[in-house]
Amino acid sequence: MTEYRYEAAGVAGFVQQLAVSYLTNGYYFYVPGRIPERKDPYAVDRKLLDRYDIAVSKWTRARRKKDGSASVQYLRHGRFFLLLATHGEHRLFEEEASVIRDVRRQPIRFAPYSIGVYDERVSVRLSLDSFRALRGELLRLALRRDAVALERMFRELPFEPYGPVLRQLYTVLRAVNRRRRTAGLELVDWRCVRSRRRVVQALLPSALSERLDDSHAA
Repeated sequence: MTEYRYEAAGVAGFVQQLAVSYLTNGYYFYVPGRIPERKDPYAVDRKLLDRYDIAVSKWTRARRKKDGSASVQYLRHGRFFLLLATHGEHRLFEEEASVIRDVRRQPIRFAPYSIGVYDERVSVRLSLDSFRALRGELLRLALRRDAVALERMFRELPFEPYGPVLRQLYTVLRAVNRRRRTAGLELVDWRCVRSRRRVVQALLPSALSERLDDSHAA
């Protein structure tokens, strides 16, 4: 098996790999799944990689694309995984026909994020539930904490500031400051919102390849 990296190094790595590497390259079709607690994730990984012939070289992908075949990728964090595909022919579309989705119509929900493609542009934002929860909590604390404490809370938020996320955070900040202005309190400095996304190592070294090497050595 060609060495193939698919296991995300954390939530930020999963979103980065999905949004920056896959969706921007046309992997619009996806099948989400969750590995049951009773199953070994690496056994499931190997089964899916073999079943859909995913762990191939970029040259093989290029040749298949030229022949009209779809390219398929696998991405996992913890027990949540995605099978992703481009346009073209592939057994994935036949075998997963009842559950396969188009990210341009149904955004991917992962951790606090909603990740979609609109007008051919990738969008990473907080899901509506996550946004409402964040807004509700910070508005609850708007008059109970001083400006310094609130600025620290904004600064330490764990969300990566992709464009839509950043706009959502500024929306919450404006709501907090409206409440504080009405009460005659010091406003929260907008610069406390982190505006630069951290580029992380998205994928871990292939633990599956290591397991295969060990088994062959044995």
